[in-house]
Amino acid sequence: MSVIILLVLVSTTVAALFVGVFFWAVRSGQYEDTESPAVRILYEDKPKEHTSVQPSGAKT
Repeated sequence: MSVIILLVLVSTTVAALFVGVFFWAVRSGQYEDTESPAVRILYEDKPKEHTSVQPSGAKT
């Protein structure tokens, strides 16, 4: 019977910890910008400049 009480106390502690972390994330602004991640995929990346790298033993 004492194991059940221990499990209930541990589970409520873990649940309270998760709720506390969730409220901290909401208050710190983690969920403020909900639109740009969905739209970011539509924009094309800027093309990278092509730089040729020669091997260290290559003669020019």
